[in-house]
Amino acid sequence: MISIVVCISLLSGCTGPSESRDTNHNVPKAPVEILFWNPFGGGEGDYVGQIIKAYNESQQGVVVRQLRLESNEYYVRLGTALSFGKGPDVAVAHADRVSPFVKAKQIMPLDELMQLSGFDVSAIAEENRKNVAYDGKTYAVPLDTHFHMLYYNKDLLTEAGMNESDVTSMLHQITPQAFMDFLASLRDRLPGVQPLAVNTPFFQEPFLDMYYQAGGELLNPDLKHAAVNNDKALEVLRFFQELYANDLSDLNDKTPWDTFHNGKAVFWIGGIWEAGHHLGDASLHSGIMELPSLFGGNEQWGSSHTLVIPTYVTKEKQLAAMSFIQYFSEVGSLTWGEAGHVPANPIVQNDALYQNLPYRKLFLEAAKHVKLAPNTDKYAALYTVLSEELQNIIANQLDPVKGLEDLEQKLNELLAS
Repeated sequence: MISIVVCISLLSGCTGPSESRDTNHNVPKAPVEILFWNPFGGGEGDYVGQIIKAYNESQQGVVVRQLRLESNEYYVRLGTALSFGKGPDVAVAHADRVSPFVKAKQIMPLDELMQLSGFDVSAIAEENRKNVAYDGKTYAVPLDTHFHMLYYNKDLLTEAGMNESDVTSMLHQITPQAFMDFLASLRDRLPGVQPLAVNTPFFQEPFLDMYYQAGGELLNPDLKHAAVNNDKALEVLRFFQELYANDLSDLNDKTPWDTFHNGKAVFWIGGIWEAGHHLGDASLHSGIMELPSLFGGNEQWGSSHTLVIPTYVTKEKQLAAMSFIQYFSEVGSLTWGEAGHVPANPIVQNDALYQNLPYRKLFLEAAKHVKLAPNTDKYAALYTVLSEELQNIIANQLDPVKGLEDLEQKLNELLAS
């Protein structure tokens, strides 16, 4: 385990790690307590709890307390806290949510703190770093890349008279119609079981998976106009509508992750952040593979969790927060990888302990195809509109042609505001 030294004196007066072994100048006289906000529940929350516990036990200078918030209210409460200057000392922010906080000067650049702590951000994968750098400054430390893969229930495949390796090989690249025909055979052989559980409550994500596969873009290159009203998006929407219409997936399933875990779905388009939970359950004989290439390509939706420090945090707590961030990246990322995420730190990616976890080499390959969000400070608002309008099209079985026209108009209105 690496040695993390917390520099609690004024930023300009901090000394290096080697000097701290012989003096107490960099060691706080009493532990500095910092508050860590995050939206991690379920299985993810358990892994975060392990990381915090291990960090607190690894040194005596800092104590991390956490506040877990529900994911659907997290950014509202975080935005309010940052606006009022009172809340977390370190917080999770998805990479595509960082830009508005930077623009509002609510989070601080971390370059100086990273230099003082000896944390080399260049060790983080370049694609992750680019999404949190503004005007040559780094405003967040990426922890991971996360995306969707196709989970499958081995027992249900056997019950349907199918061989696992034959199925995964066949699904690697398949047309939408052939995929639906395959799901229909499962529907007929396994009454009462969903052939494919879709994350319909977050439908914008599986939509973007397939739309990006088809070569689609959310915005034009100038980032000033929407680019979703096209034949590619129409084909994807009609594909999902046909899945629901033919009972190949349940439109009303509000917890597809539980449906799969309870053995009531053969396949599930789910996040790798659930891999530790699902693949780690010995009673659930499940496997995982890359999403089938239904629409010609293999690009897909994905995002990245990062850690940020608000601008109101005191210098003493800034240093303590950076100590925790460094630990999470360099040490805790292995535990975070057990949860399912692909660590943003290549040193951890290349660690044998990570690579020997089930399917993780496959995860690393799939991560190469992730298409991160366009770098605009309006992305969070755009994503909300995208989510609401796509839900409306799917849930109310609207004409997708008219739905895409309305969606693009609303996105353009937002971009022009």
